[in-house]
Amino acid sequence: MHVLLAFSGGLDTSYLLRRFVKEGHRVTAITVDTGGLTASEREGIATRARQLGAADFRMIDARQRVYDQHIAWLVKANVRRGGVYPLCVGAERVVQAQVVAESAGAIGADAVCHGSTGAGNDQIRFDVAIRTLLPGARILTPIRDERITRATSAAFLTEEGFPVSAEKRDYSVNAGLWGVTIGGRETHDPWLVPPESAYPTTTTPAKAPAEGHDLVLRFENGLVQGGLDTVEALNAIGAAHGVGRGMHLGDTILGIKGRIAFEAPAAAILLDAHRELEKLVLTRWQLVQKEQLGAFYGQMLHEGQWFDPVMRDIEAFLDSSQRVVTGDVKVHLEQGRVEVRGVRSPYSLVDEAAGRYGEENGLWTAQDARGFSAVYGLQGVLAARARARAASTTTDGS
Repeated sequence: MHVLLAFSGGLDTSYLLRRFVKEGHRVTAITVDTGGLTASEREGIATRARQLGAADFRMIDARQRVYDQHIAWLVKANVRRGGVYPLCVGAERVVQAQVVAESAGAIGADAVCHGSTGAGNDQIRFDVAIRTLLPGARILTPIRDERITRATSAAFLTEEGFPVSAEKRDYSVNAGLWGVTIGGRETHDPWLVPPESAYPTTTTPAKAPAEGHDLVLRFENGLVQGGLDTVEALNAIGAAHGVGRGMHLGDTILGIKGRIAFEAPAAAILLDAHRELEKLVLTRWQLVQKEQLGAFYGQMLHEGQWFDPVMRDIEAFLDSSQRVVTGDVKVHLEQGRVEVRGVRSPYSLVDEAAGRYGEENGLWTAQDARGFSAVYGLQGVLAARARARAASTTTDGS
């Protein structure tokens, strides 16, 4: 059997590759680069695939696809799941599954395999994408089906002559363009905190440069100038200043609670900057509708529903809202903090000629304001009177 294996180079996919080879199958291992890999790490993954016995290995650069297809929309929608997590992994899994499905069809593989467990979200994301794009495909998931633990995978590989480090046994680390997720040990107990050693890319905030770092970001139609290159640069800059760390506790697709640690420097910077620029140029009701649709968009993407047509409908709304989200944002990074210090735009709704908040105005008179105040709170006044009458009647009656 010719198996196309989605290969990350991590513990479980290394186990699967070696196991399939031992069982006599021909394996094409494919790594979809969605960011977060250095040149040496790419070479290391390729070397490991060949050492484990892959008949063929392919590394496909999908970083631009991740940016265009997902990150651009995550920024436009200001997506942070639970108000915290910028969806570091979910979007990338869709792209990885797309590339895997396309490659499987191109080489005529008999089966497609991914290393997802039966407890997480990735199994759903991969299954849905592959079934959508490659109908009738045979999907192999031994880690899920046989409930293979990380300890079992590590022991097998050690016996085969491929020892596994303690770090890889203890933590599952997923690195990508939009951030890094860390799961294992302390993340399984919501009371515990992962040690500094668990964070692979960011500087400990207290040890970051005390003077901080200033940036000016240029946005055009909701997107930062420089696109993919800027995201990668901000990840490096932000990591050096301890920016973007967090913990996310939330609901999985399957209905259980899940918890991860994450590092997302570029997301932390861009989402704060973009949101502040929107406050300057969008109306109150645009912001209200965006917040609701953005949360829904993030939920659907996180839960593997990117292929539903409603997502294209929301993207049309987001594009419309971003036509005026153009301007500059001044940002300061300092020991783990992101501080937006200034915004400017040709579409600014702050009009000094109209007045200054809390001081003076040029669009209405004091009499206008008094009349507005009287009418604006009218229902509250009437409700208070009605309740007072009802309370009085009850007291008198007793």
